[in-house]
This record gives sequence, C-alpha cells and structure tokens, in this order.
Amino acid sequence: MPITQSPPANEYRRGEFTVSTDRQRLDLDVIHGYLAECYWAKGISRDLVARSIENSLCFGVYSEGKQIGFARVISDFATYAYIADVFVLETFRGRGLGKWLMQCIMQHPDLQGLRRWSLVTRDAHDLYSQLGFEPLKKPQNYMELHHPDVYQQTGQ
Repeated sequence: MPITQSPPANEYRRGEFTVSTDRQRLDLDVIHGYLAECYWAKGISRDLVARSIENSLCFGVYSEGKQIGFARVISDFATYAYIADVFVLETFRGRGLGKWLMQCIMQHPDLQGLRRWSLVTRDAHDLYSQLGFEPLKKPQNYMELHHPDVYQQTGQ
C-alpha cells in the first residue's frame, strides 16, 4: 500500500480561538516550554518533542495567531488512537478550551470509526469523562512498560 501525502489541515473556529492541524503553525518553543515543566514529561528535550510532533497528528490551539494549547494523537487511523500531551496554557484555562480541543480531536475525519481511544491522566478525569472516557473496564488486561524518569536520566 503506498504512503499518501498528508491531507490538508483541518481548522475549527470559536470566537477568537482556532484549533488547527496545520503543522506549520505549531510553535515548538511554546510546546517544549510547557512539556519540559509538566508532570508527565518533565525535562523532555526539545529534539524529542520535535520528533514526537513529526510522528503524530497534532492539534494547536491559537488566540490571535499565538499558540495557547496543544494535543497530539498517535494512531494507525484505522483501529486505535492514543491522545497525548494535552494542555492549555494557564492564562487561558476556565474557558472550555480543553473540552473544545478534545471535541475537535474526536471529530477529526481521519479518526472516525476507531475501535478504541485511550489516554492517561493524573488530574483531568472530569474533563475526559464528559467526552465518554472511563476507567479501564479490565485493568488486569492492560500492561505497560513505563520509565517515568527517562527524560531526566538520558537528557532526552
């Protein structure tokens, strides 16, 4: 099966805010700045963030052209999607942008008909449950290999 070109970017608008999948609009300084300080990716290198963006379907949130939020989806675009690195900058929280970002992700045309979606969160269960996410039905079936301090140990 031949590899196809990336489809045109999708954009969603709500008032002054835009969610876009246009890779050219992503601000690596904003994304890396946030992720390098957050609990799930503390210490991650700029190069590793850039590589993760290259290999994901990314969604940027913008206000007046400046990036204020981000999420990425890792998927085979046929059966499964994992949502990662979701954030809205602190000064823009409380406006429903996180929920709207997630709605945009789940409505993306390339992510329809998937059998399973997953994500991991420490503190946003209320947000994700509004979108149908729930705790694992059979956690005994789930396995992981987790290296929580990998970015500090390797400088990645």
